[in-house]
Amino acid sequence: MMRFKQALSVLSAAALSLGILASCGKSDSSAEQEKKREFKDMTAQEYVSEMGIGENLGNTFESYFSEPKLKDSGSKKIGENKPLDYETCWGAVETTKEVIDGMKEAGFSTVRVPVYWGNMMKNDGQFNIDPDYMARVKQVVDWIIDDDLYCVVNIHHYDEFIIKNKPQDEALAVFKTVWTQIAEEFKDYDHHLIFEGYNENVGTTREEDRYTEDQTYDYVNALNQTFVDAVRATGGNNPKRLLIASGYWTNIDNTTKDKFKMPADTAENKLMISVHYIDNAMYWTNKIGGQEWKDYSKSQCELLKAAFTDKGIPVFVGETTSIYDGERFLPDADVKTSSECLEYILTMAHDYGFITVLWDVNDNFYSRTEYKIKSETDAAVIKKIAEMK
Repeated sequence: MMRFKQALSVLSAAALSLGILASCGKSDSSAEQEKKREFKDMTAQEYVSEMGIGENLGNTFESYFSEPKLKDSGSKKIGENKPLDYETCWGAVETTKEVIDGMKEAGFSTVRVPVYWGNMMKNDGQFNIDPDYMARVKQVVDWIIDDDLYCVVNIHHYDEFIIKNKPQDEALAVFKTVWTQIAEEFKDYDHHLIFEGYNENVGTTREEDRYTEDQTYDYVNALNQTFVDAVRATGGNNPKRLLIASGYWTNIDNTTKDKFKMPADTAENKLMISVHYIDNAMYWTNKIGGQEWKDYSKSQCELLKAAFTDKGIPVFVGETTSIYDGERFLPDADVKTSSECLEYILTMAHDYGFITVLWDVNDNFYSRTEYKIKSETDAAVIKKIAEMK
């Protein structure tokens, strides 16, 4: 009996020692995780160099099939009505952790995740985001943040559905409802998570409404204000989270007019402005690579500098051209390749202090099956720009 007790005592001591060791290991891990999740309180300007250059997870979570009869979701059911049915319906592969890891390895510091929140939504007038769809978005957001990357989440295309199908007062109410849910779900996430109000919509597109330019600007300004107020009201880390207001159609000329107003904010210096495509007009008129392209791009940057950067509001170019197709070039262009154009625009934007995020879809610029930038010359450009942080 004594030997049994002695043996038991020895086993107990050993177990206790192992428990302490295990506890110590667990404590260290928890402490490391806690430190990783600690919210770093930075100004909007301090985010700029850290966010560096980014990549869009395009044609993925913002994918949907429209169905006018579904008055709340604006999206018809696909397949088994599972998150992956919508994630892949525009041709994307399933997003994996390896996809995100490869983006980090390529040199990106930011991943923008556009989301169509109406997918899988019940048409019951409540505009509740489906919990399974939310969980899938969160999984990918977690992979991004676990890689110490910045993650920008927005409302994408679903904003268009809301604005097209609701009068302004109802649209703003739905907008608040959706953003309140998103913000509540992510309120305890650290500073690596950033919210962007919406995508490229401008006021109302309802046929029965006829808005003047002033009224349209007022609507755009109201959408941004509703977004900021909804997020700030949810508590957690959201009262101090970095938020990105969306420009008028994210068009640089429209957004830099005096009629566009940045939203009022209870947080100090926690706002950026989102616009798209510095050289957009030159791209669609097939004038890429020439002097007019260079001059135009610089003039667009100067507009943004005067309207925002000089006033302490950083510029987030949420969609930037990643590949310049051959037919977009001038015949006598002096900047002759897509990679050279990419470097030219990204360097210019960087010199002006802008954050740039490449617009990219599945297997276009970055391969989501090989987990790398497809072109070696493009990959070298991204590495070079990333080192300018």
